[in-house]
Amino acid sequence: MISFIGDYTGKVDAKGRAVLPSAFKKQAPESVAGKFVLKKDTFENCLILYTAEEWERQNAIIRAKFNPNIRKHNLFLREYFRGTAEVSLDSAGRISIPVKLREYAKIEKEIYFCGQDMKIEIWSKSAYESIEQAPEDFALLAEELFGNDNSQ
Repeated sequence: MISFIGDYTGKVDAKGRAVLPSAFKKQAPESVAGKFVLKKDTFENCLILYTAEEWERQNAIIRAKFNPNIRKHNLFLREYFRGTAEVSLDSAGRISIPVKLREYAKIEKEIYFCGQDMKIEIWSKSAYESIEQAPEDFALLAEELFGNDNSQ
């Protein structure tokens, strides 16, 4: 199972291409063969990069809960897939980020690639640096989410 970890800076060239950090290339299984899916994040103004395998796993989760006869489900699905793109690594190890996705995430030149277990977040540098939590706030969040977990 994949587990992307680490934060890396990068640059986007004039054609919207960015080099995928070598650490992430090493962390990806050989079965990926440089094929990814790029989409808008559901909660933040960043992009999500999935391996093709993880993308299929995410879709299986959605399909299991989706009912085409419920309007809200269709509205969700339409927005979920809006702007989604298949991307591949080129010979220089770059992915091409479509214009609409760059505009959504306000990506210009400098970006962060952030490993988040089964996915990689791609942020504009300024947006990523503006969301850092104070250590005390992070500790309180961790306590709230996991502090009462007696399963360990």
